Amino acid sequence: MTRLGELERAVMDVLWDGVPDTSGGVTVREVAEALDGRELAYTTVMTVLDRLAGKGMVQREREGRAWRYRASATREAHIAQLMLDALDLGGSRDAALVRFARSVTGTEAEVLRAALTAEAAGTERPAPPQAR
Repeated sequence: MTRLGELERAVMDVLWDGVPDTSGGVTVREVAEALDGRELAYTTVMTVLDRLAGKGMVQREREGRAWRYRASATREAHIAQLMLDALDLGGSRDAALVRFARSVTGTEAEVLRAALTAEAAGTERPAPPQAR
């Protein structure tokens, strides 16, 4: 999975966070309006969404003359894949995992421990809400 540039990340945030009443996806215009503080041209937003579609980050569906876009995966799935990709960069995965485990907070360690326990038991435990 490729890392996203700053503008691509901003566009994905719009898709992940959702524009109200857009469960069927969003148009280029709706994304541009959600990014109104950036003063971006419509064509710039259209190009970014087209590139994100090419990367498999978004799915698009034709609606009349326009496209409707939605994220292909959740933000959490994207971040998890980035973490897995980082582990594949080389060296020892075990050493990287140990170093990571030593760097997390107590609360984060509890979340990881619970997820690993649930995985070992073959159950799925919903992730707790994260504070930003």
